[in-house]
Amino acid sequence: MLRHFLLGKIHRAVVTRADLDYVGSITIDPLLIAAAGFLENEKVDIYDVTNGNRLATYVIPGVPGSGEIGVNGAAAHLVKAGDVIIIANYGWMTEAEAAERRPSVVFVDSRNRIAALADLERNPAVADAFA
Repeated sequence: MLRHFLLGKIHRAVVTRADLDYVGSITIDPLLIAAAGFLENEKVDIYDVTNGNRLATYVIPGVPGSGEIGVNGAAAHLVKAGDVIIIANYGWMTEAEAAERRPSVVFVDSRNRIAALADLERNPAVADAFA
């Protein structure tokens, strides 16, 4: 049986631009795209930590090293510049495949520069129990 698992995520990025007049999608600095394991045009989910909105869109690359996180099109009604968001992608796999794979978790600073990389997702309060 196939199940849906986290493949990668960018944690607590700050939206640098929200553009209603763009065709759609989310523009992401290619350095962040690569670190999270996203592909161009891949579907991602966006979780807005600031206001609780959730939506799905697809990835397009921005300028490398820019820290850009630009929410485009209709999604700009739900996510504003300055909002803190989580961007995640998921994939279907068997339990055996999932046991062999770890997600690519990218932690960023307030300028969307890579601060740390991880291959697991744990609440800090219980992380030591899994070490």
